[in-house]
Amino acid sequence: MKFEPSRQPLTGETLESLTAKLREHGEPAFRAKQIMEWLYKKRARSWDDMTNLSKPLRGWLAETFELLPMSLVHGKQSLDVTDKLLLELGDKLLIETVIIRVPQEGVGLENSRKTICISTQVGCAMGCKFCASGLMGLKRDLSAGEIVAQLLHVCYREDGRTERARAELASFDNIVVMGMGEPLANYEAISTALEIINANWGLGFGARRITLSTSGLVPNILKLADNPLDVRLAISLHGATDEVRSRIMPINKAYPLAKLIPAVKAFNEKHGRMVTLEFILIEDVNDSLDQARKLRDIARDLHAHVNLIPYNTVEGLEWKRPSLGRQQKFVEILREGRVSATLRREKGHDIDAACGQLRLKTEKDREVAALEEAGNN
Repeated sequence: MKFEPSRQPLTGETLESLTAKLREHGEPAFRAKQIMEWLYKKRARSWDDMTNLSKPLRGWLAETFELLPMSLVHGKQSLDVTDKLLLELGDKLLIETVIIRVPQEGVGLENSRKTICISTQVGCAMGCKFCASGLMGLKRDLSAGEIVAQLLHVCYREDGRTERARAELASFDNIVVMGMGEPLANYEAISTALEIINANWGLGFGARRITLSTSGLVPNILKLADNPLDVRLAISLHGATDEVRSRIMPINKAYPLAKLIPAVKAFNEKHGRMVTLEFILIEDVNDSLDQARKLRDIARDLHAHVNLIPYNTVEGLEWKRPSLGRQQKFVEILREGRVSATLRREKGHDIDAACGQLRLKTEKDREVAALEEAGNN
């Protein structure tokens, strides 16, 4: 399914594409830079804010473009100050954007490192057995403009915070493309979005502070390797053997480890960056010490960092997280094998911060409300 809005989001335009459209309208090329500055540097909230543009031009822009192609349904803040934004698109579908704070030693919470986790699809078609994003299947891809606009919503968010606190929240440190959806299954849109996020006429956000996570879409990993934008790559591995990985990740049948690992090496050779292996620890599925040893060998071969994530419970799924003791033994095997490894403590459990949980719950609530309304009529 593809959504065709009556007006395209301004956040999906590159400087080149906007310049071409303005020229067709009879406007000089420099207007494009002015408009981009209003959008990304001055954070204009309305067309009328763009005061150095003529009134007729602002009227044309309003008729041609959507300034922000989504609206905030609600935001939730957890006890560990992880924030989740539930956003409604123009066709009423829902996506999630998550703000994750990582407090630094000796630094106040207001100065903690902030990572923004963005989505690339509504739902997901990958069918990973442990993930809430795919429980209702893939609805559609997001456009480049919808991907970029999530970051502006973080900057624009209006809630009980003071103006200073909102400004602090907007100065985030990292972006991870790890939200709903498989980014590389929506390659053209995410490629354009990353260009906009990185460009000095756009958000001006350094590529080295952007991490893209994939479940292992090998052809597009190789395509990303040829992309000049020097983003970081994370692989959602979650199984150190084909047997275990195929049990929970259907993509492994098409792209088993024998295909995936060489593709990651090809990316490494062209970008020279340490890759991260994401590994969700699930009790009695992939938490055995044998899996730890095989993961150690893969990580050493790839010179990769391992990010261990204890499973975050999802309603309707059978999986459980391993005990703290098992988690610790698993990470010790990696570290004893001279592998850089992080055992991540969960964030936002009290606000359903795992991918797709809040969206799934809201959509189910909407379905129940629609049925009740139909019954009452």
